[in-house]
Amino acid sequence: MSDEVKKPGPPPGARPPGAAMPGGAPPGARPPGAAAPGAKPPAAKPVAAAPAPVAAPAAPKPASSVAAAPAKAAAPAKAAPAAAIVNPDLEKIRAKFGDEVIKPAAFEGIVIADLTKLIEIATWIRDALRYDMLANLTAADYPKDNVIEVVYHVQRTTGGPTLCYKARLARPKGNDPTDWVPSLVPVYPGAEFQEREAYDMYGVRFEGNPDLRRILMWEGFAGWPLRKDWKEAYFEGDTKPFESRWPGGNHKLAEDRVPWEDNLNYPAGFDPLNYKSNPDGNLYDSMQANTASLNTGMGSHGAGMSPEDFEELKRAGILDSSEMKTDQIIVNMGPQHPSTHGVLRMVVKLDGETITDLKLVLGYLHRNHEKIGERNTWLHNIPYTDRLDYITGMVNELGYVTTVEKMMGIKPTDRAEYLRVLMSEFTRVASHFWSIGFLLNDLGAFFTPALYFITERDLIVDLFEGVAGSRMMCNYMRFGGVSRDLTPAQFERARELAFERLPRAIDELEYFLSDNEIVKARSIGVGYLPANRSIAYSLTGPCLRAAGVPYDIRRAEPYSIYDRFDWDVPVLYGADVYDRYRLRIMEMRESIKILQQCLNQMEHNSKPGDIQAGKKAYNHRVPAGQAYGRVETPKGELGFYLVSDGAQNPYRYHVRSSSFINLNSLKEMTIGQKIADSVVVLGSLDIVLGEVDR
Repeated sequence: MSDEVKKPGPPPGARPPGAAMPGGAPPGARPPGAAAPGAKPPAAKPVAAAPAPVAAPAAPKPASSVAAAPAKAAAPAKAAPAAAIVNPDLEKIRAKFGDEVIKPAAFEGIVIADLTKLIEIATWIRDALRYDMLANLTAADYPKDNVIEVVYHVQRTTGGPTLCYKARLARPKGNDPTDWVPSLVPVYPGAEFQEREAYDMYGVRFEGNPDLRRILMWEGFAGWPLRKDWKEAYFEGDTKPFESRWPGGNHKLAEDRVPWEDNLNYPAGFDPLNYKSNPDGNLYDSMQANTASLNTGMGSHGAGMSPEDFEELKRAGILDSSEMKTDQIIVNMGPQHPSTHGVLRMVVKLDGETITDLKLVLGYLHRNHEKIGERNTWLHNIPYTDRLDYITGMVNELGYVTTVEKMMGIKPTDRAEYLRVLMSEFTRVASHFWSIGFLLNDLGAFFTPALYFITERDLIVDLFEGVAGSRMMCNYMRFGGVSRDLTPAQFERARELAFERLPRAIDELEYFLSDNEIVKARSIGVGYLPANRSIAYSLTGPCLRAAGVPYDIRRAEPYSIYDRFDWDVPVLYGADVYDRYRLRIMEMRESIKILQQCLNQMEHNSKPGDIQAGKKAYNHRVPAGQAYGRVETPKGELGFYLVSDGAQNPYRYHVRSSSFINLNSLKEMTIGQKIADSVVVLGSLDIVLGEVDR
């Protein structure tokens, strides 16, 4: 098993300046008709922007902050949105498919006006322009313009910025779903879970998605929670601060304000006496049928499969050729199961102990994080990001604040940048200690290794507690800076951890585990997913780099001040559980190198106390615009897609969760493995359910 540490050359530069295609606000659509329930209608007639001549980019609006206590925001003046930035690749797409198909988009990217060509265009972008990974897929609701917009961001695993394209659908009336839009699963298999989320939250239907069911809510849930007209039972207002808090100050608990019998919203015509619950939809039916298996191209079969299919599965090695033909059974693992790393439910179909099919049931921890984010003010969202992956809160905050800073045109001070990198890399080390400890739990070495590594993590979160005031929910980053500097004693403690304690602990971890015969026997060759399939599934983070792809956003599209440090992107080629474990150890060593350089540089190259660019503010108004920002967390790519209409609250707030998207590949990693190995494969993905379910 070979391994290598790659030091990539300079990352591709920023998008070269070019002409801009002006685009208006999402245009008015034809009057939407209610979609016929049940039967699949013809492909949607998209809502497209009017063609416009190429023009120079509009000057950005200056960012503003209000230091006083917040007040209710007045509706912002309606202004023409800034034109989308055009890079050479967007011009190539327009030249290839023509102005009738490719239209300008407001602020970012292009609109594909003819949805019948969506798969053709996406395939050409993947193959001809080498955007080989789907980074992000989401939707946004614009009821004033009768538009629901599907937003795609794709990226190259060789590095560089993302490319954005969009599809617009006429917004249906009431609770009807949208017309159909072609699924991109045939082009990017990593689209499956993201399309299901867009369907679940917005009612966008994707023709060709292999399992178009709700994914965070249950089948039978009434409405589409992220549409702007959806209201929950205790609804008080569209945006915060609520008037009962400010300026009124006469807040009452929702339970006192809303009578108990009115605390649920039932759909029209709901009859509780005759209601038949089916929260899983056709989950079990689809597993009993001859559903396609992604890694074999054949079927996964239930009881009563044909002798020909049985022989085919034996030849493929999925079934043991020495065994007699037996019925397959479906088993639920979780959601209350210690080996599923939280409230995750794995539904597996077994032939003996061999897995022949797997589906995941998510959403048990769902709390509509994005709806909350669109009601909060921009600043309010920072502590909420801590509650996504609650092991990596500092890095989550960094991803959000850097995206907002991109929209506001703010550059943090050098001291703040050093502190951000310091906290992020300590977080990476702590997260990997935690991940490896619980992977050993999954392997059967209960608690002893985990407790050793949690001890090291505790020393790091002790530092976080001293600096930020909290061990996990740190609320440390600010737009343009951070909340507090290190004291001299904390600085020395950070040096002791980075130069002495943590390197010794990593050496000890590797000494006892890496050559352990049980660890090797249970992990080498288990959960194999090669590089091309990892990219296809939008797998990111250590799992992608352990498959031989040296893709790390800190190098691929550098942010903060990572380009000031000398460090390497580790890469391994086993593409299995063992190499995912080994790669995390290698990454901890690289984080230690960054920490040591960061501490040395900040001592001489930054001014203590200079931690905030500009004036501190409670309330911010972000200029109208859109941005997709991303950072490399210990789990992979964490992205934020934000839309501002110029008000003090985000109009659209979307989290691209690496834990959620990485789970999309679990089925292919697991089919053909033993049931005991499924737990180990899941552990190697290092998910956190707070970020999966949001």
